[in-house]
Amino acid sequence: MPAVAFARQVHGAAAVRATGGGSAGEGDVILTTIAGLPAAIVTADCLPVVLYDPGVRALALAHVGWRGTVGGTARAAVEALTALGAAPARMLAAIGPSIGPCCYEVDRAVLDPLRAAVGAVEPWITPRGDGRWLLDLWAVNEAELTRAGVDPGRIANARLCTACRPDLFHSYRKGSRGRLVTLARLPAAG
Repeated sequence: MPAVAFARQVHGAAAVRATGGGSAGEGDVILTTIAGLPAAIVTADCLPVVLYDPGVRALALAHVGWRGTVGGTARAAVEALTALGAAPARMLAAIGPSIGPCCYEVDRAVLDPLRAAVGAVEPWITPRGDGRWLLDLWAVNEAELTRAGVDPGRIANARLCTACRPDLFHSYRKGSRGRLVTLARLPAAG
């Protein structure tokens, strides 16, 4: 098995292309068209998003937290695959374990930039009082993928909250300093 390709993640929206194992550079979206090359992203509570277009055999993994959501990381992943010949309507998307709307409490320092980036956030927030809200980052990014052209019926979301399930996952917000690795690779041509 080849060495795993990875990127130096910076909570942004830059995409890097992996053509071999090891570091592909700095970015929060890693792309590959190389069959059998495993690619990885690391998360704690941020969303791991995997996109695949079987028509052109192209794969993207994205690390998407609130800053990445504001910066358009999910859309950037779709656009990067599209630049490789992929079609958004043909893409399959998966959102892995990450902090859920049950536990992701935020304040105006998060909501104001998010509102500026995506518009009305009211469908995705629940007031908690004292200037705090619960934010459904899953739903925001599902909407962003859909806005980028991905068919909502082709978006799978595990809806597993890292903060609720310390028996299964690390959660930065819950004090665990461990990380989760999302690993994917294109199947060998067949």
